Amino acid sequence: MNRISWDQYFMAQSHLLALRSTCNRLAVGATIVRDNRIIAGGYNGSIAGGTHCIDDGCYVIDNHCVRTIHAEMNAIIQCAKFGVPTANAEIYVTHFPCLQCCKSIIQAGIQAVYYAEDYKNHPYAIELFEQAGVKMEKVKMIQPIDVYGKQKQDFVHSLLQQLEATGVDQEELSKLQQKAYQLFND
Repeated sequence: MNRISWDQYFMAQSHLLALRSTCNRLAVGATIVRDNRIIAGGYNGSIAGGTHCIDDGCYVIDNHCVRTIHAEMNAIIQCAKFGVPTANAEIYVTHFPCLQCCKSIIQAGIQAVYYAEDYKNHPYAIELFEQAGVKMEKVKMIQPIDVYGKQKQDFVHSLLQQLEATGVDQEELSKLQQKAYQLFND
């Protein structure tokens, strides 16, 4: 069995958190990690108990939704709320942090930012991360783990065997087998 790397594991957690986002514009997830242990997670959305963008639309002022709290801030605030130190931690984010989140990450003592996607990477945010000695690294997300992958592969194999038993053209069958192989092995 091949284990995924820590970076892939924590980034997958961030992508999972992003699925809880209530933002119509961009779903973002963030995971704060210290010593290879998850200490907090957040996604972008409204205040607890507040009106959500998915319900009433975004509340946009100067091209920014003021209703939404960013994923990074939600994760940092969660640490503050429960008294969990963030000094020397790392954060995994689905998208490069905005300027305001960048400043909060630095002030929280987070030492590394791992992100999956570039998103309006602000030059001053990059400069501030560099000044503060915060490591920035883009982590390419591997294909999502499919918990039903083996069952799907077995099903496709079964269908191909049934086609072969019906006497389907061997050239056509070979093409289908090749497509199935690529689907499950690339």
